[in-house]
Parts: sequence; structure tokens; C-alpha cells
Amino acid sequence: MAEVGPVADQVTSYFYALLFTRHPDLRALFPAAMDTQRDRLLKALLTAAEHIDHTDVLVSYLKNLGRGHRKYGTRPEHYPAVGECLIASLSRYASAIWDEETEAAWVRTYTTISQVMIDAAAEDELRAPAWWFAEVVSHDLRTPDIAVVTVRPDQPYPFLAGQYTSLETPWWPRIWRHYSFASAPRSDGLLSFHVKAVPAGWVSNALVHRARPGDMLRLGPPAGSMTVDHTTDSGLLCLGGGTGIAPIKALVEDVAEHGRRRPVEVFYGARTDHDLYDIDTMLRLQQTHPWLAVRPIVDQRAQLPDAVREYGPWNEYDAYLSGPPGMIRSGVDVLRDAGIPEGRIRHDSVEELVAAAAGD
Repeated sequence: MAEVGPVADQVTSYFYALLFTRHPDLRALFPAAMDTQRDRLLKALLTAAEHIDHTDVLVSYLKNLGRGHRKYGTRPEHYPAVGECLIASLSRYASAIWDEETEAAWVRTYTTISQVMIDAAAEDELRAPAWWFAEVVSHDLRTPDIAVVTVRPDQPYPFLAGQYTSLETPWWPRIWRHYSFASAPRSDGLLSFHVKAVPAGWVSNALVHRARPGDMLRLGPPAGSMTVDHTTDSGLLCLGGGTGIAPIKALVEDVAEHGRRRPVEVFYGARTDHDLYDIDTMLRLQQTHPWLAVRPIVDQRAQLPDAVREYGPWNEYDAYLSGPPGMIRSGVDVLRDAGIPEGRIRHDSVEELVAAAAGD
């Protein structure tokens, strides 16, 4: 990994060139423009290989990937082709240290990784479609760059509050992005997402500025483990930064529906008042539920985790974090220092989950 790190761009370019030259039929599984996709597959493979010893975190990560790959049309026979090109790319760019032993280790690693993904996809195929069609039924522009998009799936879509899905628009085929569900499962079957248009974000800009009622989107399977444990009475400490408030709102609704009066403390972070686009909804929930406290934290530097230190103690709470990767990183550190055990800190940033496991 140290050998290929500094030349990761070249490794990536060579890997795809090799894949599409040796296996031209696989090109159709990828988006027409590769710039947004380019690093993702290789990065996922390298992340998985690097953390091969952190079995629990890794297996759940790989199962999600395996299930999610069904929507691209990935089949079991595609995996050996990817493995062959991965190993050829690594051997070329790590030639100074590559030997038979290294190759054997990578073959073993890739075989293990791909088998977990293949098995998860096969199991999923028995009970769920590869994707769902969903019609946009409402589009609520909350700020010039944040929209709440509500869709109706074409068939039942089972998920848990706190989870997320991948979403594809008709304007950018085969380009999928992750969005959290902004409510607990509803009796009418509708799903809502909070989307912020980011610079050069193809999917986010399409959803905020182009999508209208009647447009058809595609949804991948639900994923993620940031869900409420209803077997315990522990309080919930929730940190939501920006549109990261969406799954936090879903968790609050989930606790309310289960009727258990558990204390729920929500810290809603934003850089400006303007960014607190969903504060009215959260305050209405607070008025309805005496066990809920909502604390808006407005800070130019978005130092949400620091604000959490002033309250507490938190050692009796389960913690949930959703927002930008930097916020999750600092949040995990602050919560550990506050005495919350690692196993009770939940979030779905894969890199952070893997890094947290690596720190154990």
C-alpha cells in the first residue's frame, strides 16, 4: 500500500484501461463519463484489503457493496476479471517489492473479498429487486441549494430509520449517490431525502435544480447500520451537521413510534442560521415530545462536537453522528473522550468505521 499510494492516480488509470481492453463487455456497467466513478472501485478494493483483519466491520461493508452492485448488473463471473486486472495493476506499480508471496497474499485477499460480495448478492436476489423505480411526488426547495425530494417507489421498499440508499437520476445514467432517508417508514410508503447541491455534483444539482414531480428516479437497496436499538432504554445523543439532520429526524420519529420515553438529545449544527433549513420541523417535534431536546449550534467553523462537551454526562447514551466526514471524525474522538464506548457510537461513513475499527 505504501508503494502504490503516491502513484494511486496512475494505478487507477492503468487498472481501468486494462479492464476495458481485456474485458470490453464490462464497459457497459460503468457510467459514460468515468471522472466521478474513477477512484471508487479501486479505492473500495484497497480499503477492504487494507483492513482485511477487521472482520466485523469489513464483512458488513462488503455485504452492502455486494448487494449494491446488483443495480449495475454485476454478475459473479465479473469478479475474477476485476481481480485479475487489480493484481496486474498492483504488480506493475509495486514492482520493486512484488514477489510470489505478495501475489499469493493478494489473490487470497481478493478471493475472500469477492466471495463475501457474491454471496451477499445471491442472498439478496432471493428477496429483493436489484433496484426500484420511484416517482418524484413533491420537490420543496428549502434554500437556494437544498431541496426536500419526496418519492413514491413502484413497489414496497422496506428500510429502517437511520439507513440510506443510493439514487440515480435520468439525467446521469449509471451515476449513483448515497442519500439518507429523512423520515421513519411511513404508512403511505413515501420516501423523503434532503439534498444539498454541491459544486460539480452531477446528481445533487440534478435533484435540486432539475427534478420535478412526475420524474422517475431509480433507488438501490437500503443500507447502513445507524439504527436504533429498541431492546435498550439508553438515551440517544444525536449529532447532525447540515443535511446530516435528515437521518437524525428519522431516528427521532422512530423512537416516538415505539412509544418508549427515552431521552433524545439532538445537536443540529450549521455554519449559518440560513443552513438550519429544517429547524422548524425539529422544534415542532420537540414541542410534541417532552423527552426530546433540540439544540441548534451555529458556528462558522462548524465545531459541532465541541458544543457537545459542554453538556452531558453522556456515558449512559448511545451516540449517532451524521454529517460531513470531518465532523464525524472529530465527533467520534469527542464522544470517546466523553466516556461513550466505541460500540455505542454509530455512523455510516465507511472510511471512519474502518478507521475506528483499526484503532481498536
